[in-house]
Amino acid sequence: MRVAVVSDIHGNLAALEAVIADLEDASPDLVVQAGDLAASGSQPAEVIDRIRDLDWPGVVGNTDEMLWSPDGLNDLRDRVPALRALVESLFTVARLTAGTIGTSRLDWLRALPYRWSGEGVTVVHASPDSLWRSPSLQSPDEDLAGVFGGLGTDTVVFGHIHRPFVRTVAGLTVANAGSVSLSYDGDPRASYALVEDGEVTIRRVTYDVEREARQLVGMRYPMAEWIGSILRTGRYSPPPA
Repeated sequence: MRVAVVSDIHGNLAALEAVIADLEDASPDLVVQAGDLAASGSQPAEVIDRIRDLDWPGVVGNTDEMLWSPDGLNDLRDRVPALRALVESLFTVARLTAGTIGTSRLDWLRALPYRWSGEGVTVVHASPDSLWRSPSLQSPDEDLAGVFGGLGTDTVVFGHIHRPFVRTVAGLTVANAGSVSLSYDGDPRASYALVEDGEVTIRRVTYDVEREARQLVGMRYPMAEWIGSILRTGRYSPPPA
């Protein structure tokens, strides 16, 4: 059984369509989406509709939840004062995205679970009990085992950090699928994970980054130039104050 995990699309339809085309070659038996479908991209409604038409199962992400609940953003602002400018921009993005996608799509997002399990794989967005906090690329083995070890499957795939990796910890395979949009690892290509017989590989997919960047500027999206710089470089940088 071959399972693909696609995470952090962030309203970027161009990147999603490129990944869907690559999935034709990868030929998974099942595709699971790992959250953060809509916010920070030019076509959030179209992305949600595409995922629903494809009937991919999946989970909710933190920037999905922020569309109807500010609690996570408030906590992040209080917990990490250095991210205040980012959080304030996300409040603006959340209001715009919620208004763009409409009530029915918002209700669909709200109905998504925190975790999905099947075929020996568990998928979460950040961690089993939080949409906002997860291990990082540099986390020690004991942290990965502590967070993901009790899920009852041999393989766990998550998103959220926009940096793909695969590690084996005490018999548990933990992988980050990376992100379809807004990569942070220096590679602007879309990323997703492919799981087969307990082995995880990361696939990278080229897409028209400039198309998405231009669309954001053309629609006067909040912080469009800043988002465009992340799209182009594949690296996170703090938003301008």
